Amino acid sequence: MTALDTVTAPATTRPTSPSRGLLRAMVRLHRTALLFWLGLVAVAAGALLWAMGPGADAAWAEYTAMGCDQARPNLGCDAPGPAHSRYQTAVAVGIGLLRLLPLLTGAWAGGALIGRELENGTARLAWTQSVSPARWLAAKLAIPALLLMTGTLTLTLLHRMLWSSDRSLISAMRWREWHDDGVFEINGTVAAAEALAALALGVLVGLLLRRTLPALGVAALAVVSLVYVLDELRPHLWPVQTVVTSLDDGTPGINSMIVETGALTASGARVPIPSCSGEFRCESRLGITHYYADYHPASHFWPLQLMETGLLLAVAALAAATAFVLLRRRTGAAV
Repeated sequence: MTALDTVTAPATTRPTSPSRGLLRAMVRLHRTALLFWLGLVAVAAGALLWAMGPGADAAWAEYTAMGCDQARPNLGCDAPGPAHSRYQTAVAVGIGLLRLLPLLTGAWAGGALIGRELENGTARLAWTQSVSPARWLAAKLAIPALLLMTGTLTLTLLHRMLWSSDRSLISAMRWREWHDDGVFEINGTVAAAEALAALALGVLVGLLLRRTLPALGVAALAVVSLVYVLDELRPHLWPVQTVVTSLDDGTPGINSMIVETGALTASGARVPIPSCSGEFRCESRLGITHYYADYHPASHFWPLQLMETGLLLAVAALAAATAFVLLRRRTGAAV
């Protein structure tokens, strides 16, 4: 055996696939955003879990100690004490952080995820490293979308568990109703759909403007506008129910999502409730015979949720498709 036979052959390194390399590059480049997202989910989840456990126990013990659970509660039960305040704060933190998510997602996607990489040339460098523009954009959409969906659905599940854990406590603590802003979004599929729509809009704006700060600002404005429009449109996404009351019974008292209230004349015409309502023979003098209210009962929660979710997913799909078309026209690469 010669000396050459004993020489160990050099180790061969397995080349990194373009997809794996792109994933590593994204994690390294956006690790601050990743850590921020994990921290946000941890804080919101911790707040909801605490409110569901020791926070609720302490608030209820304080509430009952003051006699506020009796048929005729004492004065001051609207704000029983520090345990009540801590409970409400924890719930507000869990809801508030998730409500900020679309705005933060859109601003980050437009500014840092896309705009900055196009502005400083990082994207074109990636396109020369065996990563096509289409694959680059697909990764920019898919990886954040997966993380957003996982965290958002986790927080939604925790909030629903809190919401259904003790209805008597929720009623006593004067929590918001199912249809209020914040509660409605986080209790169903809307929160996750808002995050996906914000991500797609941010990516599209980043591709359009190709600069960090302008893309950040325009993306944030686009997301805020989308959320505002859907909040206004929400009551009209599903047919309403109507309740009619007599003049003696007064205006309908409904603890639900009220879309419209008013008065009815003898011909059935809808008119606004007069400013003199309650005065002697005011309504009769104006020809009003009944009051009415169009509203959504609690059974409309999921129909409204699914309709709004569908609109948000349509916006996300349209924005993502437009982004791919725009990228193909700018790079000339097949998508």
